[in-house]
Amino acid sequence: MVINQVGSTTVATQEKKTIKEFVEAFKLEYPKFEQNNIIVNLFSLDGLKVDDILPFRSISDSHKTTYHSFVIVNGKLNFDEIPPGLDVAPTLQEAHDLIEMEEIERDLGF
Repeated sequence: MVINQVGSTTVATQEKKTIKEFVEAFKLEYPKFEQNNIIVNLFSLDGLKVDDILPFRSISDSHKTTYHSFVIVNGKLNFDEIPPGLDVAPTLQEAHDLIEMEEIERDLGF
């Protein structure tokens, strides 16, 4: 897993691990960047299914209660199948844009 800091956003990128290994590694590293907005970049994973990202749902739910964003990046998922509460963007740029919009909403009190 590669971790990059971009402003107040941490980008965790899957490198060579399986999705299951990546989820476990992410959970171990999460306390180091839990005070930031988070993007989980799974763009390079082919054959990813919605079931594969469900382990991130509990992390996402608790992370959002601290008024931070949590976005998964993968353009190959069927967006109609993504459950409510999980934010998924097809590209890294769109994930950053989504976080920017959520920050504006939080600043305005929404």
